[in-house]
Amino acid sequence: MSEGKTGLQLRSRIKKSGELEISLVNVPTPEPAEDEIVVRIEGSPINPSDLGLLTGAADMTTAKASGTNESPVVTAKVPDAGMRAMAGRLDESMPVGNEGAGVVIKTGSSDAAKALMGKMVAMIGGAMYAQYRCIKARDVLELPAGTTAAEGASCFVNPLTSLGMTETMRREGHKALVHTAAASNLGQMLNKICLKDGIGLVNIVRNKEQADLLRKIGAKHVVDSKSSTFMDDLTNALLETGATIAFDAIGGGKLAGQILTCMEIAANKTAKVYSRYGSSVHKQVYIYGSLDPGPVELNRAFGMAWGVGGWLLFPFLMKIGAADGARLRQRVVAELKTTFASHYTKVVSLQEALALSNIAVYAKRSTGEKYLINPNKAG
Repeated sequence: MSEGKTGLQLRSRIKKSGELEISLVNVPTPEPAEDEIVVRIEGSPINPSDLGLLTGAADMTTAKASGTNESPVVTAKVPDAGMRAMAGRLDESMPVGNEGAGVVIKTGSSDAAKALMGKMVAMIGGAMYAQYRCIKARDVLELPAGTTAAEGASCFVNPLTSLGMTETMRREGHKALVHTAAASNLGQMLNKICLKDGIGLVNIVRNKEQADLLRKIGAKHVVDSKSSTFMDDLTNALLETGATIAFDAIGGGKLAGQILTCMEIAANKTAKVYSRYGSSVHKQVYIYGSLDPGPVELNRAFGMAWGVGGWLLFPFLMKIGAADGARLRQRVVAELKTTFASHYTKVVSLQEALALSNIAVYAKRSTGEKYLINPNKAG
């Protein structure tokens, strides 16, 4: 049988009975249409956005393993409260994995498709935790010769998200920004972009180790949300940078409100006149993650000129249009081994990705614990 006729694909299903099931399924690889290619995937990262689909609202402390070494199955209970949020996907076997990289092994008849034969490409579009992926030639990014799958596997979500943040900042008239959970892979990229582009960046972290990691790569403003002087430290960093826009990966809890409060204090320290409605400087927090799934608590100590909203990469890319999106992607390719380099704790096969010991690590979404799946690594 020629390579790529069928291949393993990781699937996640939430059953009506209140149980998550993660398994591997052997699926036929579609024959590429004229404008399509087939890629043998050799690297696909486990991002927080992937975990939302992979484990859903399941309580992974209840996870159990069954099946065989070649074909493992993981099940876990979904709490009743979580089942309400999962209503739209019940009993549907869903492929997982937002992005990945690999070698083109088969192409359609178009010149654009044929030109990619044998090339290392990066891509986004779901179903990447699979040995093979059929995709339109126009939707992949050809990587420079000598780029490995591991180097190219994470070149969409985190790089374009971090570039999207600085682009949003400029488009909305801000001059510096704040980022939370800032020692993440994405946060480190954002620091490199801001240092290179001369943008003021305030990094909010949760412990000294994360602060040290960021300072080591050149971060100038790092504040620890667990410190007793957090609010003063944050206000001082906001005064120094003039940051009036924040991107928050945490979501729930008090942090978004604390950032707005400190932005208001900083704005009033430089205000020329007093207003009983507070500063007229618009302060914006965009929530783009949900490390804390609880409610967002706003204390309303920040005047009247403020906003809290959601921010997602794909709607942002749609909004800026194809030409600007292509410009951002070209920058990623040009700086793939510097600004946008990703680091992984561990490379696992599809079977190893279903090992309970590995799930226990990557499902925690801990900063500095990033896993890469190589679907064509032997299990």
